[in-house]
Amino acid sequence: MQGVRIDKWLWAARFYKTRSLATEEIDKGRVQVNGQAVKPAREVKIDDRIDIRMGQMQRSVLVRGLSQQRGSAPVAQQLYEETEESRKAREHASEQRRLSAEPAQSIEHGRPTKRDRRDMQKAWDTRWSASVDS
Repeated sequence: MQGVRIDKWLWAARFYKTRSLATEEIDKGRVQVNGQAVKPAREVKIDDRIDIRMGQMQRSVLVRGLSQQRGSAPVAQQLYEETEESRKAREHASEQRRLSAEPAQSIEHGRPTKRDRRDMQKAWDTRWSASVDS
């Protein structure tokens, strides 16, 4: 086998749940092969470097195997090898998320009551305005 379409490979390696999702992400420019933006029909070969941006996480993997069929997770993991820098960055980001404060705990009172909303509106009504009327 010479090469496999990048969208099929990403699907077979279980980076995306469907091939159409992989195609959309490639079209949005979130997938690069050897540092270049690609189209879904681009063929990947063994030892190609693929950079994938998923949300805020950036992954870099080296192609170690080719497959056009989606298999089990252990089989899919044999198709690629994550680079050392990518693995360290992913672990660091995971650690930062674990150590960061829960955003919901910064909320002290919750949703304002009707009285609170009226008080806020009064504050806005009494503010100075640069209208033509005055």
